[in-house]
Amino acid sequence: MLNKLNSALVTGAGKGIGYTTVLSLLREGYFVYALIRDKKDNKKFKKFKNLKIVNGDVKNTTTLKKIFLDAKKEKRTISSLVNNAGIRKRKKFLKLSKKDLLDVFDINFFSIFYLMQIFSKHLIDQKKHGSIVNISSIVGQIGFNELSSYAASKGALISLTKCFAVEMANNNIRANSVSPGFIKTSYFEKFKKKKKLYNWTLNRIPAGRWGQPDEVTNLIKFLLSKNSEYINGENINIDGGWLNS
Repeated sequence: MLNKLNSALVTGAGKGIGYTTVLSLLREGYFVYALIRDKKDNKKFKKFKNLKIVNGDVKNTTTLKKIFLDAKKEKRTISSLVNNAGIRKRKKFLKLSKKDLLDVFDINFFSIFYLMQIFSKHLIDQKKHGSIVNISSIVGQIGFNELSSYAASKGALISLTKCFAVEMANNNIRANSVSPGFIKTSYFEKFKKKKKLYNWTLNRIPAGRWGQPDEVTNLIKFLLSKNSEYINGENINIDGGWLNS
């Protein structure tokens, strides 16, 4: 029988790591709230049970608050949160405008900040424990051409995760971040056509291959579980050794 208290919210659930995370958590017996921006992605979930799809924008705090209000009405506690939604803007540094920066930070940082607040209040109100996994990137720790705004937002997310972990530990709410390297998500096939760039990335990865979404998902699932209760405020790279090469 499904434990109604074992519930999770995954943002950016329609594609890539978000999608595989939803499937993995469903297999583990979670009830999953999946926040999906593009309604076209809804059809991917037709055959699944113990799932509630919410179509909306992660920047909309009204939508986010409603998810938790609905969960409370349904007598569920969302005790796990995976902040996967994000955008990448590739633009030369000297061409970046304030609007460009705000567009990236609105999704990659500010929306996550507010959702972490909403999530924490939800748990504190119900006196429950919880765990957050924020999806950052190796780009937040190393320089890449034309990715200043993206890198800055992901670096900020890692710092937020660490500060949150320290401050919220007394409330038994943990937070960790996961920083993937090159993973075979939806953009892989398009990227592979850029042969010179693709070969450069492949040769740089000590593992000699791109990662699979399930490999990231398995790490996320572990960080949400009781098996990782003493891990808090960490950023874990999953990049085949990229940052060490």
